Formats: sequence, structure tokens, C-alpha cells
Amino acid sequence: MQTELLWCDGSSHTSMIGMDSFVDGHGYLAACTAGLPTRGTLAAMRADLDEWGTGGSSPIRYGDLVEEGRALFAQIVGIDASRVSTGSQTSAMTAVVASSLPDGAEVLVPEGDFSSIVFPFLAQAHRGVRVRSVPLASLAMAVTPDTALVAWSAVQSATGAVAENDAVVAAARAVGVRTLCDLTQAAGILPISAAPFDVTVTHAYKWLCAPRGVAFLTVSPAAQEWLRPVQAGWYAGEDVWSSCYGPEMRLADDARRFDVSPAWQAWPGAVAALRHVASLDMDTVWRHGTGLADRLAARLGVAGQSQAVMTVPDPSGAGLAALAAAGITASGRAGRLRLAFHHWNDESDVDAVAAVLGR
Repeated sequence: MQTELLWCDGSSHTSMIGMDSFVDGHGYLAACTAGLPTRGTLAAMRADLDEWGTGGSSPIRYGDLVEEGRALFAQIVGIDASRVSTGSQTSAMTAVVASSLPDGAEVLVPEGDFSSIVFPFLAQAHRGVRVRSVPLASLAMAVTPDTALVAWSAVQSATGAVAENDAVVAAARAVGVRTLCDLTQAAGILPISAAPFDVTVTHAYKWLCAPRGVAFLTVSPAAQEWLRPVQAGWYAGEDVWSSCYGPEMRLADDARRFDVSPAWQAWPGAVAALRHVASLDMDTVWRHGTGLADRLAARLGVAGQSQAVMTVPDPSGAGLAALAAAGITASGRAGRLRLAFHHWNDESDVDAVAAVLGR
């Protein structure tokens, strides 16, 4: 299916973005809350349920899907699959990082970042771990030699703002500070590589459009040395089918040592979604989303934000309620209305939102 891609300068280009791979998403502007499934995802999950219903499910087949998903995610974020660990929740992955920091460590975070990237460090206060918050725009400048780790989201959940990721990494490297970046609101919409960061965490149910229950941790070679596999179980073993019983522990020698047992039924759909995302050009996807968002900003007479999630103040929730009454799905966070533009959206969504909010 051909779709018109709106660029940030207002020009348009017809390109293949594979919108026909998705269910009809017109009126759905909430990818930052949860993505929509591809048709392949729905078919794969239905087939898996039918197979389960006849006793035909196989842990080995699920394991093959996990490995394919690991490789696809690695391709999307530009690293080798040996650096990718799989799990179910980003907060649990962040907790692995938090538990690996030394007593008394200082962790630097942006003010208002998502709790899954903040709470695991606050939970280490009993051993002196301290969390210091600064405005997002000041994050790079706030890194000091006394900082043990800087943790932030590449794209902010509440506002859709894109962090100055390169500047933060450069500031951290200059003084030997470790980095943890949450790619949950970036992977699948923003062209971004996991390579510059010591650690990244990503849940795949938003812009990557996978079922909830599939998440990824990436680790640099240096980070693998200091991270402690505190969640190690049978799936972290060098040979998972030889790791089912103790007491001997032989963990994988790459990022798989941080794997946790997969939520099996989520993986058939996740792999179908990741196959689709991996086939796309992320620069084109980003231009599509930001172009639509900036087109809406122009219609509403507000400044364009050059981001795929356009946000406007909505402290009372009246704007969100008005959109819902008109059959448009958006979201609200921290007193702001969030309007997320992804693959399935086009200018008809801009027209529909402008008609409601313009009133």
C-alpha cells in the first residue's frame, strides 16, 4: 500500500511504509502507550493459540522464536545479537543494573523520567545509592566524576522530547561514567543505535508493536564485566536444557547470561512485528511521524516540536475527553495531552484532531 509521507518541512513524498501490514489504525494516536498489531502478529498469535489448544506447543520452537527475535532486535538497534538479552519488563532489567552498582553510588537522571528507569535505583537507598535529578536539557552538563551512572530515556514518555543522547554519552565518557538509556519510546520510530551506550533497556509493546511481555537488554562488552546476573535462572545457562537443575551454574558467556525465561505466548506475535519493523527504513518512519505531528502543530497554531509525539498542556483532561468523544484514541500524561503518530496514521488523522481541538 502506498502512503503519503509528510516531511518536517511540509513537503510530501509517496513511499512504501507497509501500512497495509497493520490493522486499520485511523484515529489511533497512542503508539506511545501501546502499539497496534500487524496482521502477521495477529495471525501468528492465533495460530499459536490453536496449536496450544491441541497440545502441539513446543518449548524448543518458542526458543527458536526468541533467538530470531533477539537477532531482529539487534538488527533494528545496530548491534550484534551476542549483546542482546531478552526478558519481559524493563524495570526488572533496570534493577539488574541498580543492584550491580557499588554502595554509595550516585545515579543521575532527568526530572520526570519514567519510573521504570528511576525506581530501581531509589530502591537501593538502603545501601547508600543516591539519585540526583536535573532538567533534561541540563543532563549532559550535570555529569561529574562523582557520578557512577547516568540513566535516561532517549525519548521522554511524558513529553515525547528527544534527549541529546550523543551529548550525554560524550559527557559520560569524558569522566568515565557508565550509561543506561531506555529505548522504549525510541526503538521502532526513531533511528537510533544501542552501540554507544553501556546498557539499554527496551520494552517492545509500544513503537515496535509487539505483544506486551517481550523486552530487551543490551550490554556493551565492558558492561558485561560489571553487571551481576542477579536474575540468573535456567534460561541464562550456556546450554539452556542443561541448566534446569542445580547446584552447578554455567552461564552463557555473552549477553544471554542476563536472559530470563521467556513469556512463550508473546513471542510468536513479537517476532512477526519485529520482522516488519526490521524491513523498514527508520529515517523514513521518523520523517513520517514527525511530519504529521508538525503538520498538526501548524493547524493548531502552535510551534512544531519535530518529534513523533506532539504534546500540549491539558491539565484538566478536557482535550483528551473531547478526542475520546470523537472516537480518537490519544493519551494523557503529567498534565499533557499526547498525540503519537506512527505507521498507520496519515493526514486524515491530522484533520480529525485539528477539528476537535480547534473547537
